[in-house]
Amino acid sequence: MAKKEEILDIKEITKRKQDHSKLLLYIGITVAAILFAIGALDAIGGISTGLLWIDYVALGLMAICGPYGFYQTRKYKRIKEIESRLPDFLRDVAEAGRFGMTLAEAVKVASRGRYGGLTPEIRRMAAQIDWGVPAAEAMRLFAERVDTPLTNRMMSIIIKANDAGGNVADVLTMVAHDAREVMLSEEERKISMATYTVVIYVAFMVFIATIFILNSTFLPKMEEAGASVAEGAEAAGIDTSSIATIQVDVIPTIQLIFVVSVVIHAFGDGILAGVLQDGKIANGMRHSFIMLLIGLIGTRLL
Repeated sequence: MAKKEEILDIKEITKRKQDHSKLLLYIGITVAAILFAIGALDAIGGISTGLLWIDYVALGLMAICGPYGFYQTRKYKRIKEIESRLPDFLRDVAEAGRFGMTLAEAVKVASRGRYGGLTPEIRRMAAQIDWGVPAAEAMRLFAERVDTPLTNRMMSIIIKANDAGGNVADVLTMVAHDAREVMLSEEERKISMATYTVVIYVAFMVFIATIFILNSTFLPKMEEAGASVAEGAEAAGIDTSSIATIQVDVIPTIQLIFVVSVVIHAFGDGILAGVLQDGKIANGMRHSFIMLLIGLIGTRLL
């Protein structure tokens, strides 16, 4: 019992050390709050930094989306790498079980193979069995360490089949086949959704190009028209204050609206791209960071 508690404590400590997603999210939110505060002060005229208030909003969103989004994407890829080798491990355990081995013996024999990122956890599970931990308990600890939806589901089925008795090898074969089918289905979905992700990026770039065209052609013509009308009005002795207001206030306001729309599109389109691609908002933050960076650089160049 003491050994089991020690193994569980080590597992919990390792898991806490490895998962930094909440820490990155809290740091990002803190940095974003500071940037949002600076942007609010700049918007009301409390300070002057040479940047627009919307620039601080964009930087704040990037602080939230960047570190957390890329970390979650890396974590998601690790999970998929682990899950992709799980059917191979289950198949090898099933083959060993067909030779009359118990579940514990089959796991130890199969642990000698190579299963990519899953190999260290499988060998740790085999070592726990050598220390006297029951096979079902070792599998439960294995599922908690790996902690992926597919692994938890598969290990739960195997543990229940082992407790019920009977031919566990057939259950392992069925579970391995089911895991393979699930991964193939997810891969097909990912490939089909990749097209929509590309469409979102292309649409965002077209949006920026449209703003560039409006800023380089329409607004200068609008300013020139206002100047010519103002000259004619002055010659006729008409008040030109309203025309001057259009030139001084309206055009910069339109340009600010352009920047605001780019930031909104970048953040929203990035989240949508992640949901379409992987079904997770957290993975969409990586796309939001990339689009916000492109949009921020693009609007500054404009």
